[in-house]
Amino acid sequence: MTTENTEIDQEIDDATLEKNANGEQIIIDEELSVEEQLTQDLAKEKDKFLRLFAEFENYKRRTTKERIELFKTANQEVLLAMLPVLDDFDRAMVEISKSEDELLLKGVELIHEKLKNTLVAKGLEQVDVKAGDSFDADFAEAITQIPAASDKMKGKIVDVLEKGYKLGDKIIRFPKVVIGN
Repeated sequence: MTTENTEIDQEIDDATLEKNANGEQIIIDEELSVEEQLTQDLAKEKDKFLRLFAEFENYKRRTTKERIELFKTANQEVLLAMLPVLDDFDRAMVEISKSEDELLLKGVELIHEKLKNTLVAKGLEQVDVKAGDSFDADFAEAITQIPAASDKMKGKIVDVLEKGYKLGDKIIRFPKVVIGN
């Protein structure tokens, strides 16, 4: 029995060793698959992070651009409300210049220039349209058409009835013009 027990013990020891060897092999295989899994998870997380970072950068750029646009056009309503006053000053300047009162003309001229300079400092620009220019519907509003004095004036601006203004790159009031037909 002793030899039989010894052989059985040897077989059990061999089996344990095989199990341990297989177990270690399985553990090594599991470690490789766990390592591969961790590498894949890390790659996924890096991708998520990079996408989130890029999205956040785009968000920052977009909000910065919107903020700049808001600052550029924040005064738009106030400037639009002031344009009729500026038009009245322009008409007053024409009428006062016809009179003989130079002090009145100089006083109104000073106030007119101060108003214009203040509005220009806030970003207001006059749309440059004058008689003789080609009519472009993107930059002027045609109020009426009149028969052209010559063939050269057909489709061109004959008169500017009301000045146009822009704030930055945006036209806030189109010039009102008469075009030749």
